[in-house]
Amino acid sequence: MKLAVFSHKLCWPAQHSPSGYATDGGFPFQMRALSDLFDETRLIVPCASVTAPGGLSPLTGFNLTICPLTVPSGKNLWRKLGLIFWLARNGLRLIKEVHRADAIHTPIPGDIGTIGMLLAFILRKPLFVRHCGNWFVQKTISEHFWKWFIERFAGGRNVMLATGGNSEPPSRKNSSVRWIFSTSLTERELSACHTKRDRPPSDRVRLIIACRQDMEKGTGRVIESLPYILKDFPAATLDVVGDGESLGRFKSMAATLGVSQRVTFHGRVDQPTVVRLLQQSDLFCYPTAASEGFPKVVLEALACGLPVVTTRVSVLPELIGSGGGILIDNVEPAAIARAVSEIVSDAETYKRMSASAAETAQLYSLERWRDTIAELLQAAWGKPLRCHCPYSGRVGTLVLRRWL
Repeated sequence: MKLAVFSHKLCWPAQHSPSGYATDGGFPFQMRALSDLFDETRLIVPCASVTAPGGLSPLTGFNLTICPLTVPSGKNLWRKLGLIFWLARNGLRLIKEVHRADAIHTPIPGDIGTIGMLLAFILRKPLFVRHCGNWFVQKTISEHFWKWFIERFAGGRNVMLATGGNSEPPSRKNSSVRWIFSTSLTERELSACHTKRDRPPSDRVRLIIACRQDMEKGTGRVIESLPYILKDFPAATLDVVGDGESLGRFKSMAATLGVSQRVTFHGRVDQPTVVRLLQQSDLFCYPTAASEGFPKVVLEALACGLPVVTTRVSVLPELIGSGGGILIDNVEPAAIARAVSEIVSDAETYKRMSASAAETAQLYSLERWRDTIAELLQAAWGKPLRCHCPYSGRVGTLVLRRWL
């Protein structure tokens, strides 16, 4: 089968990449895993013409190629209005790619994914939609539309998955909507991440937060908690990993609070560097108020054996509830500091949470993610999927395991 993936994920030319392109986040790793299931995979994505920034991972996979689109201009409302002109330039290519493919995959939220989803529906192609936002929260007209579409049309040849997890199914309106977790680490990488951890020295704790640097993700709250943490741990430090529109504000905040020497801002880095920084840390702080789907970086922190301090958002209670950290309802700086102290002050508590964190992470490998999706697609489409698996060297028809 030939799969076409429509996504708004911005990509850049990269000489070191077999496909000629690279991007950031977990997207390249998930596309590599999906490509194992198909005879050919084409990514229909916007591609910049400028020099690539640092911290990117190559887009690669089994018989995977890139169909570059122009980059939509503007942000928010201006981007939506500009899509009219963007479609005039790219529309024919989009239609050709849908006709060419045997099946369509569209990760949403995202305007290009939405266009691909609607074209696949109109042209009656088997459709695989993966909702990657917070399934329980819809604030915009677009978010309400995506949820309505998924609940209305899930079933038959349409495989609709909501990223997250809960004891209850995603939809009471349509039982064909299924949960799917998110990850970017293979079984081997998950095992390699973890080392047995002891409590850090009594005067020092190395904190880390890695995410897009927006206000709602919680970096500012962690910085504000540092003066409180330093009272109990005078040599405490904080690593801030990631880029974003609020990064400058966070640097000014650290200076105003007099903790600049305790905070290291790493900016955008690639995934191996993220994992290395996690392994060098003692505790992951993530007091997010954002609309999360399944934050992969929390899973990476758990895989490294880091206890996590986070909030009751989306799937986070499912990940942390087994004992790998503390869920907080109050995100005031003093409350964050108390949670950090509770974890780090007692050696047995720290070791127990660290072991639980690593154990939880082992359940969410990229192979399991791939095979879960493969089972659902094969059941819906009635066609055997190919599996060219670089993790095991196996080539042939996929032997499916029931994970759900």
